[in-house]
Amino acid sequence: MDVLLGLQWGDEGKGKIVDFLAPKYNVVARFQGGPNAGHTLEFDGIKHVLHQIPSGIFRNDIINIIGNGVVLDPVIFKKEVEALDKYNIDVRANLFVSKKTQLILPTHRLLDAAYEEAKGKKKIGSTLKGIGPTYQDKVARQGLRVGDILSESFKKKYNKLVEKHLEILSHYNTEYNLEAVESEFFNAIEFLKTFDLIEGEYKINSELSAGSKILAEGAQGSLLDIDFGSYPYVTSSNTTTSGACSGLGVAPNNIGEVYGIFKAYCTRVGGGPFPTELFDEDGARMQKEGNEFGATTGRPRRCGWIDLPALKYTIMINGVTQLFMMKADVLSIFKTIKVCTHYKLPDGTVSDIFPYEIVDQEIEPVYKELPGWNIAIDKIDEFDALPEELKSYIQFLENELKVPINIISLGPDRTQTIMRNGVLA
Repeated sequence: MDVLLGLQWGDEGKGKIVDFLAPKYNVVARFQGGPNAGHTLEFDGIKHVLHQIPSGIFRNDIINIIGNGVVLDPVIFKKEVEALDKYNIDVRANLFVSKKTQLILPTHRLLDAAYEEAKGKKKIGSTLKGIGPTYQDKVARQGLRVGDILSESFKKKYNKLVEKHLEILSHYNTEYNLEAVESEFFNAIEFLKTFDLIEGEYKINSELSAGSKILAEGAQGSLLDIDFGSYPYVTSSNTTTSGACSGLGVAPNNIGEVYGIFKAYCTRVGGGPFPTELFDEDGARMQKEGNEFGATTGRPRRCGWIDLPALKYTIMINGVTQLFMMKADVLSIFKTIKVCTHYKLPDGTVSDIFPYEIVDQEIEPVYKELPGWNIAIDKIDEFDALPEELKSYIQFLENELKVPINIISLGPDRTQTIMRNGVLA
């Protein structure tokens, strides 16, 4: 099983790469996160955004699995499926959902909004999709799972948990109309019952035993990992390679390649530290050129130069074997490009380590300036035809990161993708 994940603060372009690599695999499995993810795929002139369904769904011969590490909103799931129906994709034919996947209830979304509002100026930038409260209930051993919807006592279990949620909400100054959203929720539950709800860990291990090639698809980014990210400005799941094992029920010795995806620059949505963030005209140009607005929320993404200490850190904790660089075309607008090679800490120390103190201390990026290529590259289809300045940029990054960059993305479409260094997997 190979793992594909983001190495920055999310939004690296994982959906496009999963779709691009999918023909090499028999199974694509999503292992964590929920509808706070927005995986954008573009082909045949059409843009598709997936939130919970694995990005292999557009290939009819590929099995897609939603793993136990995911939190699933049935209402959003139903809308996703209906959006795919108009493209004549038979989702039920090759989509399986683990019975151990946690369910997002309407009250989880209400709690999410109440918690975020109560934080005031210290908001973490939640998507308000109910992700955190759902993982909270999972850890508290009181959550509901997909398998529960098949039980005759599901409504009783649901009401018991909702009562607990309403008790918590009574302590917040929040208004809501639960009845209005509950009917939609239970309608979506009946819809979910029409899919293959399975023992996910048996299914995926059976595929492994049969020799199937499996691609585990992550959501968000490694710097948003609940343990290793810029806590507390993180998501509520393990977005790193280890999350693929616990989120699918696969033993670590089954992990093969680890594909790490990063942008040629950096972006971040929501609150939290961002050492290389740009507040000047360069940042505004980067945001506009890269169309940096969230696929899930539409929120503008904060933009900045690439951060090598952070990348080295996420490469290390994930065991990355191959790197894929996205959105190189966006940097075509700059005559010179900056690369953060080190951090200058408050005590004057210069380091290339991603420090614990990054959340609470002002960290100054130390930059190296490189020549830009300053020409359009989105129509180039082979590595040798790339401008020398871009090749030098790639070589510089490889020398610093000690991992080969085997894919360079020059645009959102499937065809705007250059492979190098031979076979990927």
